[in-house]
Amino acid sequence: MDRRRTLIALPGLVLASAAAPSALAFKLDGMLGAAKDAAKAATLTDQDVQAYAAQMAQHADAEARVAPAGDKYAKRLVSLTEGLGEEKGLTLNFKVYLTEEINAFAMADGSIRLYSGLMEAMTDDEVRYVIGHEIGHVKKGHSRKRMQTALATSATQQAAASSGGTVGALAESELGDLMAKVVRAQHSQGNEKEADDYAFDFMKRRKYDRMAAVTALEKLDQMFGGGQKTDWLSTHPAPKERAERMRAKLG
Repeated sequence: MDRRRTLIALPGLVLASAAAPSALAFKLDGMLGAAKDAAKAATLTDQDVQAYAAQMAQHADAEARVAPAGDKYAKRLVSLTEGLGEEKGLTLNFKVYLTEEINAFAMADGSIRLYSGLMEAMTDDEVRYVIGHEIGHVKKGHSRKRMQTALATSATQQAAASSGGTVGALAESELGDLMAKVVRAQHSQGNEKEADDYAFDFMKRRKYDRMAAVTALEKLDQMFGGGQKTDWLSTHPAPKERAERMRAKLG
């Protein structure tokens, strides 16, 4: 595996969504679609956000090479996530995308997607740290905020109202733009710290090796740090300082 491959969020999926229709028809009912304006987007309920996220995850899965049940990565993920059906009220579902890229992401509905390249590069508990970190972005409201911001600033929002008048119909052509804004935008340093802290607590509660939070970030620093200008660094703050902070939390 080329260890210089960058940790970028769904570049191929975003481009494919924008350029060609999905193999899976991306149909939204009356309660799904872009908010009519910024004010409406700001008032999206948790149920609205989760419904958008579920549809986006479904579309992403249709565009990706998902590891089948008998695949070694799928089997490993089942083992790693045993007992992780939910996290503090959030129902979780997991899949592996077969690609050498080192990546992972979570949607607000609890969809967690790992890339096989990341699983190759990391130990079991390092993968669990990544899972905890991604869940942290959801539980701390970062994913919800991204969705609201993306919908509020979409250049092609539709004005058709839903049955409740809160959400309008999202054109299929908007999906690529929405995925880019929700998944690819860089998290702030504050958000990353919150997600790291959540992952640290997640691992403590579930009795995983918390040192894996440090070693996972150190591996990312070795691959993408050192001042390299990479797509990974354009979407994630430098991991070296985060690794040092996690080490300090170990006491």
